[in-house]
Amino acid sequence: MKNGIAPEYQTTRRILPIACATAVAAAFTVSLPQAAHAHEIAPPPVPTDIQVKAGQEAFLVGHAVGTQNYICLPCGVGTQNPTCPPSSPGFAWILFTPQATLYNDSAKQIATHFFSPNPFENGTPVRAAWQHSRDTSIVWGQVTGSSSDANFVKEGAIPWLRVERVGSQDGPTGGDTLTATKSIQRVNTDGGSAPSNGCAALGDVGKKAFVPYRADYFFYFNPDEDDRH
Repeated sequence: MKNGIAPEYQTTRRILPIACATAVAAAFTVSLPQAAHAHEIAPPPVPTDIQVKAGQEAFLVGHAVGTQNYICLPCGVGTQNPTCPPSSPGFAWILFTPQATLYNDSAKQIATHFFSPNPFENGTPVRAAWQHSRDTSIVWGQVTGSSSDANFVKEGAIPWLRVERVGSQDGPTGGDTLTATKSIQRVNTDGGSAPSNGCAALGDVGKKAFVPYRADYFFYFNPDEDDRH
């Protein structure tokens, strides 16, 4: 019996240190805050109009594929479309929501993008929103900077934007990936601009256009003000 047990005991002695070391390494990795990886994300140069505030760092990037969705509405005070470009004949395409899926560098879905009522502003106005696909945390934002600088933005593409948080919420099980977001940049846009025709007469009112677009969204947080639970 003694000789039969010895090899098993020796094998166990060799396995235990390895298992312990692996467990410690795994625990250390899990315990690292998300901010520890922020330095690995390098946003591209952007126009000064959409630069984020000093101290903010990018912690997540999503490559969006989807549509910018427009509806034809009449111009004028008292309508859903109070202002129009000077060249407009009295009707114009108005964005009513984006509809996009964001992917990481491995082509795995990480978030969705849409318009949504912001509960932190009593549901009014409707804001741009991003929801994490795994933990369902969500952030609402307001556009505070826009640029169509030809040195950055492709011809015919929607503008690059800076969006600042006006509300965020953990997922129902405590997921908080997007909760600490302070700012979001929309860059590297391709497509998505409103149609140049098809909205010029009363009979066009109510028509919708779903225009394909791509963009990169960079999410920023302030490591000194991380207010995630």
